[in-house]
Amino acid sequence: MPALPVTLDRSARQRALAARAVASADRLWARMDPARINRSWREISEPMLALLTASQQASATGSQAYVEAAVLASGARPDPAGKLNTAALAGIAADGRDLVSLLEIPRITALTQISAGIPADAALQAGRSRLLRTVSSEVADAGRVASGVGIVADRTCTGYVRVVSGGACSRCIVLAGQVYGSQTAFDRHPHCKCVHEPTVRGRRGAHLEPRQYFDSLSAAEQQRRFGTDGARAIRDGADLRQVVNARRKGRMYATTDGVRATREGTSKQGTFYRRERARAIAAGRVPADIGRQFQLRSARLMPEEIYRLAATREEAIALLRRYAYLI
Repeated sequence: MPALPVTLDRSARQRALAARAVASADRLWARMDPARINRSWREISEPMLALLTASQQASATGSQAYVEAAVLASGARPDPAGKLNTAALAGIAADGRDLVSLLEIPRITALTQISAGIPADAALQAGRSRLLRTVSSEVADAGRVASGVGIVADRTCTGYVRVVSGGACSRCIVLAGQVYGSQTAFDRHPHCKCVHEPTVRGRRGAHLEPRQYFDSLSAAEQQRRFGTDGARAIRDGADLRQVVNARRKGRMYATTDGVRATREGTSKQGTFYRRERARAIAAGRVPADIGRQFQLRSARLMPEEIYRLAATREEAIALLRRYAYLI
């Protein structure tokens, strides 16, 4: 069963709100003069702050009604503990700082680049990009926070399902359909388009799971979001989460002989570590009770390295299983 219609409507509304706010912010930034950045920023900073604050409140408005509609659509009766104060969610950033200091960052970005020798036009473009990312994220976050408050405040809700939308990145796709408790914070990144769908006791549909979402994409979209070899590994049966997590920032590296590997799954709690320990025990190389004293002796190869080394598809599949991409 796909997401509830009210959830899809909510997602579309939130994306439209963010897009309108970004377009308005872009028009204001276009008034920035590269020859007098500080002065022109002073001229647009107040309307920029007003725009973002109003857009945040618009994003938060309707959250409680959405939660109640989703509960009703699930066949239950809403039981809110109080009325959501949407004004309290506007005028501050998602990380708790005030919007004034947050909105200064694009101006500072432009000035820093100019001082580093970057042409003024290019520096302003960098500031513009930073501004638009900020506006998009803060508007979306206000709506998500408001939904989270509405879910916690409604005694009927047990938590929420993460619903991904079109254009979702690989990091979000691996979380598609995951169920969380009502007090678990919504994990997101800049430009994230995922939304909450409230859950109620005993009434949770079969939401779209990561592999189903992957299969719904064209081959070109699969490759764009997961990489050519990552998408190929998933089509060959590799666990989608393992493929995505292997590429997490700071996890990939090259061994001394140039082999592409990942640190993901190599901790003592990791899938690859446990697989290697079981193999070593089965082969009689280590005692059966070695536990966490076991030491890894091999790097965990990335899927692209596996495809480079494998002579046949069957060999590639065997290696995907060996390195814990197939489980």
